[in-house]
Amino acid sequence: MMFFVQMSGFPAYHIEWSLIDFYLVQGHSVILDSPCLYEELVEKGLALAEKYNAKYKYVECVLNDIHELNHRLKNRKRMITQIGPVNIPEEKWQEVINRAKKPVQLECMKVDTSQPIDQYIGDVLLYIRN
Repeated sequence: MMFFVQMSGFPAYHIEWSLIDFYLVQGHSVILDSPCLYEELVEKGLALAEKYNAKYKYVECVLNDIHELNHRLKNRKRMITQIGPVNIPEEKWQEVINRAKKPVQLECMKVDTSQPIDQYIGDVLLYIRN
């Protein structure tokens, strides 16, 4: 079973993009909640937004505390395609965060998710709507 769980992420990304395309072609809005560590994710998102004349918004959710991240990952109801706790040394965690890929031609929003959600959700919704 462990092999299947580890390998399920790869096909999930292909399904994810097919679903995004499916909903955009119908005129629906789409929110993709995913770490963005590869340029390909930004490129695919921008291409689909252009294809369907949709607005592209980028909200970077940052949690600098690896211990809090692992606490949240351990205590959520995990789906089979979702990652579990992250096994990264604390000193390397900032490097991972800094590797996030962003569209350079667009204004992106960055939120500190160590704060209570009610402190930033209004700003995020305003950013998405404009």
